[in-house]
Amino acid sequence: MIDLLIWLAAIVLVVAGLIGLVMPILPGPVLLFAGLWMAAWAESFTFVGMGTLVTLAVLAALASLADFVAGAFGARRYGASPRSVWGALWGAVVGIFFGLPGVIFGPFIGAVIGELSVRRNIGAAGLAGWGATVGVALGIAAKLAFGIAMLGVYLLVRFL
Repeated sequence: MIDLLIWLAAIVLVVAGLIGLVMPILPGPVLLFAGLWMAAWAESFTFVGMGTLVTLAVLAALASLADFVAGAFGARRYGASPRSVWGALWGAVVGIFFGLPGVIFGPFIGAVIGELSVRRNIGAAGLAGWGATVGVALGIAAKLAFGIAMLGVYLLVRFL
């Protein structure tokens, strides 16, 4: 009965993690890692051992990092000032608490405010905000790629 509960929890965490890769309200990479770890635990780490779990943890950390820095990096790519980059980063952090609209508009608003605090050019501020938004989209894509890689690594090690 305990094994069944562990497997059920692992499945719920993996599904929540996969949803969280695209829905910002959930910490997708962390939930996915927790679910995969729990699945390995359910089998007494017979098939998936410490090396694989460390690899999965590194992938989860990289996915989480990509999610936070992507907006700032995108703003920087579009020529934003360092203050605008910090604004995009803070906007992403605050935006998480407002769901999908917050994740999309948070970095944009943060980058625009940061850029306007340096120079009063609304065009440059808008470009910085656009760059932050593009960065967030790329961050979600990277997070999704890392998450799929985590699942792939787990399944390859488990079944090969």
